[in-house]
Amino acid sequence: MEIKFAVSTWLWTSPFTTEHISLFPKIKKMGFHGVEIAVEDPDLLDLKTIKTALADHQLIPIICGVFGPSRDLTHVDPTIHQECFDYIQRCFDVCNYLDTNFLAGPIYSAVGKARRLSNEDRKKEFDLAVLNLQKVCHQAQRRGLFIAIEPLNRFETDLINTCSDVVKLIQYIDNPSAKILLDSFHMTIEECDLADAVKTAGDQLIHIQVSENHRGVPGTGQTDWGHLKTGLTAIDYKGFISIESFTPHVQELADAVCIWKPFTDSQDSFAAQGLSFLKKWIKTP
Repeated sequence: MEIKFAVSTWLWTSPFTTEHISLFPKIKKMGFHGVEIAVEDPDLLDLKTIKTALADHQLIPIICGVFGPSRDLTHVDPTIHQECFDYIQRCFDVCNYLDTNFLAGPIYSAVGKARRLSNEDRKKEFDLAVLNLQKVCHQAQRRGLFIAIEPLNRFETDLINTCSDVVKLIQYIDNPSAKILLDSFHMTIEECDLADAVKTAGDQLIHIQVSENHRGVPGTGQTDWGHLKTGLTAIDYKGFISIESFTPHVQELADAVCIWKPFTDSQDSFAAQGLSFLKKWIKTP
């Protein structure tokens, strides 16, 4: 497998701004091939400066969207849909400028929207997600881009929780720009078997995010890394594997993801230990 490794800017900061290109030298020095940039506010990004810094440090960018209550394609208010469309277009601008070919994230709905719905209401919401994501994919196609749609665990969404769920969603979207992102943290909560989940995604899988089952350093918890690798080998995955966790030192972000204490003595240590584990893991027969 030709695997490359990346790390999310969320491990250190939120929101990402142009000044956080100061992270790039150490990310490169640690041995990462790429950096996953969480775009909370496109207005905070000087793309020319960021592109130069990426080139200077030979890092490949991955762009991750951030979807809160005002960016919800399944909201009852169509004006919220338009806010989300506008934000996605700006993220597509970022992707095109930085020469990356997909936008990642749970694009279908707001994170944290988890409720009990009737089957009828659930179908309406699913159909609305399909309709609006078809519009998003049409724009993505025009720009030569994909979207990597991420299932989330049941505590963060009630709509798309498993790989089977997201496969069904992209089948209904029926557009070649719709692809899949899987995150090992959510998978350890929702999937019966990590290998089977990856095989279900198959060649639609274009990105992987990883942390432990407790969102900590890869290799320090109960994640079945052997089964995850079995699945990736079976589909001949050749994309990025990106460490995604969050800093406890930004209160708003830490509160949102329920991280109440550090996992290591520093976020740099988290990244370095995680990468060391992943490099050994991917090479293990």
